Amino acid sequence: MSGDVEIRPLGTEDDEARDALVRSEAAGTLFHESVWRDVVRDVLGAVPRELGAWRGDELVGVLPVMRTRSLPTGSNWVSIPYGVYGGPVGGGDATARALLAEAERAARADGAKRIELRTIEPAAGTEEWAESTLYSTFVRDLPATPEEVLAQMPKKARAEARKARTKHGLDLVEGRWYVEDLYRLFLQNKRSLGSPALPPRLFRALMQALGPRVFVHLVHQDRAPVSAVMSFADGDTLIAYYSGTAAGADRTVSASNFMYMALQEWAVEQGFTRFDFCRSRGDSGAHRFKVHQGFEPTTMHYRYRLFGKAELPSFTPSNPRTKVLRETWAKLPLFVVERLSPTLSRYLA
Repeated sequence: MSGDVEIRPLGTEDDEARDALVRSEAAGTLFHESVWRDVVRDVLGAVPRELGAWRGDELVGVLPVMRTRSLPTGSNWVSIPYGVYGGPVGGGDATARALLAEAERAARADGAKRIELRTIEPAAGTEEWAESTLYSTFVRDLPATPEEVLAQMPKKARAEARKARTKHGLDLVEGRWYVEDLYRLFLQNKRSLGSPALPPRLFRALMQALGPRVFVHLVHQDRAPVSAVMSFADGDTLIAYYSGTAAGADRTVSASNFMYMALQEWAVEQGFTRFDFCRSRGDSGAHRFKVHQGFEPTTMHYRYRLFGKAELPSFTPSNPRTKVLRETWAKLPLFVVERLSPTLSRYLA
């Protein structure tokens, strides 16, 4: 018991109350819901360590967190692995502090190296935790009509998208059967970046678990796939999440520029009012591309409780020490990358 709330582990029997709470809170996201936990647990092997705050019989706060594997050995507690957003939801600052105090106690007892909270604004109770502002997220309101999407883009991006449609003949189509095209493009992009890809089973599992809340779009030119994206419905927001683009297609036909413009047009037609372009590292090409598209970055304040000699995560493309590994990976045959990626991705939550 902490203050007027009792903190105890969440179980699957609490899923209905937990999801209702998450959906009622402004800070709650799809990644906080039980469906994300289930897919990440079943496909990627993360172990639920979630906590709830009760006031009497009422669930008033949740901390979705999972134990993930850590390179080279050990484990971390992450809120939320393989997701953009995390941290405590519901109950106000006092409840957040109580949830995080219990998480710290339990993670230490579990032998974790650190707790990681993926939040936009720092959570109460993390004032003394280490912080990283490596990532920014990109979210904006959608216009009232599809025609206004192109009009609100910066001049250069607008010209590229218009040319992709009128001169290069690109077209955006929607269908869950395009998931295999998406995976192949995603795999190729990850290899070129020197990073393991997520397993194909994840994409299929998300479609099954999320049902009508997941969408797959393909951009084609003369029936040839040039780019693809998987998006999620989160209330009135469309989250553009996993994507892939054919080699050279951005340079020759502005494939990605067109795809995200057309995806926003589609989102307006479907009644979405916000578009979430998700996080990118501040030093990355993806960050520059989103700014080029007219999105304003919002710095994310990730907080870390480090135990013992643990340090902030450093196994990222931003770290020069990973350069040799990335260059080696990018030269591997695609079938080797596909075979090794499912195992390695379990360490890259």
